[in-house]
Amino acid sequence: MDQQRRGDRRAPCGTAPAPDGPLGADAVLLGFARSLRAAGVAVSAERVHAFLRAVAVLRPGVRADVYWAGRLTLCGDRDDLERYERVFAAYFGTDREPARAAPAAPPPRLRPVVRDAPGGPPAEPAEGEREGPPVASLASSVEVLRHRDMADLGPEERAQVRRLLAAFALRGQTRRTARRRPARRGEVDPHRTVRDMLRLGGEPALLRRHARAERPRRVVLLVDVSGSMGPYADALLRFAHAAVRGRRTEVFTIGTRLTRVTRELAHRDPDLAMAAVAEAVPDWRGGTRLGELLREFLDRWGQRGMARGAVVVLLSDGWERGDPRLLAAQMRRLHRLAHRVVWANPRKARPGYAPLAAGMAAALPSVDAFVEGHSLAALERLAAVVRGAEPPAAADVRERS
Repeated sequence: MDQQRRGDRRAPCGTAPAPDGPLGADAVLLGFARSLRAAGVAVSAERVHAFLRAVAVLRPGVRADVYWAGRLTLCGDRDDLERYERVFAAYFGTDREPARAAPAAPPPRLRPVVRDAPGGPPAEPAEGEREGPPVASLASSVEVLRHRDMADLGPEERAQVRRLLAAFALRGQTRRTARRRPARRGEVDPHRTVRDMLRLGGEPALLRRHARAERPRRVVLLVDVSGSMGPYADALLRFAHAAVRGRRTEVFTIGTRLTRVTRELAHRDPDLAMAAVAEAVPDWRGGTRLGELLREFLDRWGQRGMARGAVVVLLSDGWERGDPRLLAAQMRRLHRLAHRVVWANPRKARPGYAPLAAGMAAALPSVDAFVEGHSLAALERLAAVVRGAEPPAAADVRERS
């Protein structure tokens, strides 16, 4: 596919030119693929290359062509289709009619973002100008929005961020369990092998094999809803709402009190879930007692098994009104219980940031991964770290021995 165009250019007759700015067709499509990966679709590099080649053969500026190119190349199984629909509608916009009784997976009613060229050959570009694929301006604006600080967004941009967050998915790093599953390779399964031999009257049979089954680790989210986290609390709770769909995720809010909100976030509708959380949480925009609340979490839930072997994520700026030494002691205790401790700090992305706050400095030695949490792109990277990927900078990782 053609790379990002530079300089003046003229699009074919009847189409809109690519939007101004540094983003070209490839950047927008790659951003869409990253959003799909954050939603839980297994988008590999090979699938992304196939998607780019398919769009290049078709028309990059036509919404229907981009939709079908991505659906046929990026989706691997039936479960991916629903996630694909959500992400595509949030990323490129939607103009579908209200849902009504119809067969499963009907052909989508899509209109092009740019007009199709009329009959006849397109106009030839002038000498010295290069022709480039048109790119939907909406998708380009979404790609820019992915990297913007959520504290600086306007009402319309926040609404767009909420639609994109609704398509997120969060799964913990996989681990091998004691259960066995049938497999083509692995250890011999004597029970199934003997049963096959008895079924054949004692004649030799093919050796049946099994392997250890895998399942994702539990994820525990501790979301700071204190006053200093006010600009980010709504977006982070919506991120947690999307994570609860994984059924192995627990969510708590921390401020001046510790509140378990997993049940409230189980509502399918994000707005209903946020309303339920607002009623359940009594300490919105209050102070922060991280050390005391972390001790309460470990005494009441974590020590009994919720944090044992789990991936624990703290979403906080690290401001602490209590004793930092208590927070440091409880973080060491959490570090011994959990498989991995991840801290996402929205302030980390600011120029010149250093973890000088007393709470953040006390907690950092017991943190395995210290990442940003200020934007959609940062939350996508956080989801990748929770799945077991390495954080962007090696300095932010403290792997266990």
